[in-house]
Amino acid sequence: MRNAAAIIAPPSAEVPARAPLRVALFSGNYNYVIDGPVRALNKLVAHLEARGHQALVLAPTTRKPALRHAGELISVPSVALPGSRREYRLGLGISAAARKRLEAFAPTIIHVAAPDWLGLAALNYARDKGLPVVASFHTRFDTYPRYYGMAWLEKHVTGYMRYFYRRCTRVYAPSESMVEELRRDGIGRDIRLWERGVDHELFNPLRRDMAWRRNCGFADEDVVVAFVGRVVLEKGIDVFAAAVREASESDPNIRALVVGDGPVRERFEEMLPDAVFAGFLQGEDLARAYASADIFFNPSVTETFGNVTLEAMASGLPSICAAASGSRSLVQHGETGFLLSDARNARGFASALQSLARDPAQRMRMGSLARTRSAAFEWSAILDRLITDYQDIVATTSAAQE
Repeated sequence: MRNAAAIIAPPSAEVPARAPLRVALFSGNYNYVIDGPVRALNKLVAHLEARGHQALVLAPTTRKPALRHAGELISVPSVALPGSRREYRLGLGISAAARKRLEAFAPTIIHVAAPDWLGLAALNYARDKGLPVVASFHTRFDTYPRYYGMAWLEKHVTGYMRYFYRRCTRVYAPSESMVEELRRDGIGRDIRLWERGVDHELFNPLRRDMAWRRNCGFADEDVVVAFVGRVVLEKGIDVFAAAVREASESDPNIRALVVGDGPVRERFEEMLPDAVFAGFLQGEDLARAYASADIFFNPSVTETFGNVTLEAMASGLPSICAAASGSRSLVQHGETGFLLSDARNARGFASALQSLARDPAQRMRMGSLARTRSAAFEWSAILDRLITDYQDIVATTSAAQE
């Protein structure tokens, strides 16, 4: 049952007309790498404009964007992150040109999507202008150091995140379990639920394509285990590989399908020499890959929601996931898949894979229930609730300033 206090309240039946919003969105990534947060933020901007509101996005950019973005995007100064994550950029603040456009836009509310230097600049701008500022929480950045040999840094990053998010009027987390986690850790003062949606026409079991599977090199009797996402260490690729290898030792029909690309793909390929690496896919190609698999496996603990898990559910797949914040709010253990509390327990994941691999009826039953469960996540209604919450915050701030 949902925690009603954590959910953005739906609009009442009779709501007086309100002035259109002018939302300034600050993000560390908006169009140069496609990931779950980028898709959600672009959905938000497109929906704001479709509802008659205005949006202005300030974010780092690159010469070759990865997608055609929604809304007006103003580039800010930035530098590439070091090492294996250099495809991402760190916003350095608001340039004079960006500030001039921001001033002309005259936002009524500020939305910050990352706790970087650009985000700090946005917080300071909101303070100076007396504007309400909200933040959407997309990633447990404080868990990243443990994957790069700097676990000692984690508590310091968590402390900084407490400082950053407590300066916001409201913080939106994408799952009920993440709302609870942020409250427990003191990250934010007023934390609400902003869920994610899924395109049920696109992600659909009917897109299963046996000919495509065969072309990939899978036999019809193979049990295809899908990994979907950025190929980076924090996605738990080592655990995924170890679990699939162990499971396939007792059942050679268990084979991996990796959809996605990233800086450690070559390392992942070495871990799983018998896997099929399909590379980055999107749209109908991605939907076909999901539906053509048999099991979805996500051992990551860094997701705050799990867009890929929801897409897999809509595609009719049972999921095996780490019992992390996002997955706990999506996967019903024993009903639509399995959740493991120890995210480093490759043997436990292997056992779950073997259990589903040898029971096609269970896979079918869980996949059907997962598809039904996914129907609750519909973009339009979710975004309308967020807009109403924006309007409430703007009205409250205006009343307090009168």
